[in-house]
Amino acid sequence: MPKTQRPADALAGLKQRAANALFERMGARFSDSGLSENELRSSAREELSQIIDAERVPLTPEERMRLVQDVADDVLGFGPLQRLLDDADVTEIMVNRMDQIYVERKGKLTLADAQFTSEDHLRRVIERIVSKVGRRIDESSPLVDARLEDGSRVNAVIPPLAVGGSSLTIRKFSKVPLTVRNLIDFGTLTPEMAELLNACVKAKLNIIVSGGTGTGKTTLLNVLSSFIQDNQRIVTIEDAVELQIQQEHVVRLESRPPNTEGKGEVTIRELLRNSLRMRPDRIVVGEVRGGEALDMLQAMNTGHDGSLSTVHSNSPRDAVARLETLVLMAGMDLPLRAIREQIASAVHLIVQISRLRDGSRRITHVTEVQGMEGEIVTLQDAFVFDFAAGVDERGRFRGKPIATGIRPHFIDRFEDMGIHVSPSVFSGKSSTGRR
Repeated sequence: MPKTQRPADALAGLKQRAANALFERMGARFSDSGLSENELRSSAREELSQIIDAERVPLTPEERMRLVQDVADDVLGFGPLQRLLDDADVTEIMVNRMDQIYVERKGKLTLADAQFTSEDHLRRVIERIVSKVGRRIDESSPLVDARLEDGSRVNAVIPPLAVGGSSLTIRKFSKVPLTVRNLIDFGTLTPEMAELLNACVKAKLNIIVSGGTGTGKTTLLNVLSSFIQDNQRIVTIEDAVELQIQQEHVVRLESRPPNTEGKGEVTIRELLRNSLRMRPDRIVVGEVRGGEALDMLQAMNTGHDGSLSTVHSNSPRDAVARLETLVLMAGMDLPLRAIREQIASAVHLIVQISRLRDGSRRITHVTEVQGMEGEIVTLQDAFVFDFAAGVDERGRFRGKPIATGIRPHFIDRFEDMGIHVSPSVFSGKSSTGRR
């Protein structure tokens, strides 16, 4: 007596047959560059409806719609990831292996109920992603950084480097850029801090946004760049385009990895040097992570004020040490004191953003770089996060960034440029904040 087929198995079999039939019917239309993505999806849905009708399988309207959606996602989209990509609450997708997918919602990680049918299925989706941006992934080049059409950042690693099966990480790109009002509503910063940062950008201070992975450095950099006047020429330099600059006078530059022969690489450092010949009013570097730190500091010190960038570090003091290390990676045999003098002269402000244990992203320090005392770069906090306020019944921090009461030295620059900042911005508890 034949074993009864379970409904889930029957549906999986129907999906596979429908996908195979769709490939046969659509044929060359999949690679037709004259068809837009919407036209291709519309055509595929029509064909799928006919295929499902021919199968004569009893389905409710909801089951039919879900089946068409799933097959279309598998054939044209990103399979089980498509629904997660379409979910506005999901900010990051982490595929550890084909049957284990985690997502981040509101700063918290949870296991998703979606999974791939096989390792081959996951590999097909990875190859579809990287091929759309002209990259390749195979055993000779088993890891790749790429981006989706909406700008979401993708990192993929396949065997033999990924031992337990292919791994995929997608940091989603917000379709609607967050504004300073959004960050105030989220509690990331306060109105007083926003007023100060707005003035700092308009006064063309050089600002470094510091933070760990996934803390929101790029989002904050986007918000800071929104304060730049519309009549200024902005050049952005990134490994993978993520910045959402709202002004019109913008030139976007993106680095390029080497090709299969190991040639054709264009680094951030080369783009940064080239940008100096492009008459920029502002240079915005998505992240400094190598020897380009030296070129950036030199640009800041030679008339290119108002530059913005991010760096990976856990505190303003760590950010200074990190910049020292990155400058040394440039291969120049510079004494440490000379590097510190460059940093003290070039960088005016460090904004530290952190992801706290309640999942929220908060600015924990706004710190002025004051100069040198002996061999040490001196820092002065203008705002610090108040951890002493404790947490509420839901485990969320009650505190907010508060002013230390110390008046930064760059206020004199504001006055020279006619930029007004309310005196109330700096009224806070008396604390030196000196480190």
